[in-house]
Amino acid sequence: MLFLKIFLAHLVGDFILQPGSWVRDKNRRKIRSPKLFLHTGIHAILLALVFEFNIYYWKGFILIIISHFFIDLTKSWLSDKRPGTEIFFLDQAAHITIIAIATSFYQPFEFNISGLLSGSNLILATALVFVTFAAAVIIKESIAQWNPETGTEKDGSLSRAGRFIGILERLFVFVFVVSGQWQAIGFLLAAKSVFRFGDLKESKDRKLTEYILIGTLLSFGIAVLTAIVYLKLMRNIEGPQ
Repeated sequence: MLFLKIFLAHLVGDFILQPGSWVRDKNRRKIRSPKLFLHTGIHAILLALVFEFNIYYWKGFILIIISHFFIDLTKSWLSDKRPGTEIFFLDQAAHITIIAIATSFYQPFEFNISGLLSGSNLILATALVFVTFAAAVIIKESIAQWNPETGTEKDGSLSRAGRFIGILERLFVFVFVVSGQWQAIGFLLAAKSVFRFGDLKESKDRKLTEYILIGTLLSFGIAVLTAIVYLKLMRNIEGPQ
């Protein structure tokens, strides 16, 4: 619970109480930016509220606040050299790691490797890997013979966007089936059809239409089948209720 409280304070400080103009000012002016100090001060106030101004937590407070300042400062230096997305995730990973370390001062984490390798967790991990990445390759190879060769540079499509859209849609379908929300699958399929309709109408290419339809049906079918098999295996492990 302490970790969650500190993490919530971090989310509020970084994503609610930090305007985009502050981020741009930090990236431009680096250590000379007053926004860097103001942002750190806001995090200090939020953290003090989480710790209820109790001196007992002074060690964790100092670690989090000082590290937050230098992590943000490092991010501003790296922002000129590396892609923004990569730096963003590295920045957040560093903050979360520090929060976890500070929390361990007061509430040590219990890491049970045998629990992670339990049958139910392995089945879930296998199902998720299969329905996302493995299924993408299976679908690609299955319909490669019908590829209409639409081209990749002039069609206005984002790089590898189709692959990630497929991964997300299968993940959503898997979650919907496991949670028993079958009607949501129909909504997802309808939403995808609406967005695709314009592309297919503009292309006036029957081969492309059939290619996309086959890929969509395969994607949804694999996700549904994987979820059904997952539920069946989980029932076998848990036994009759």
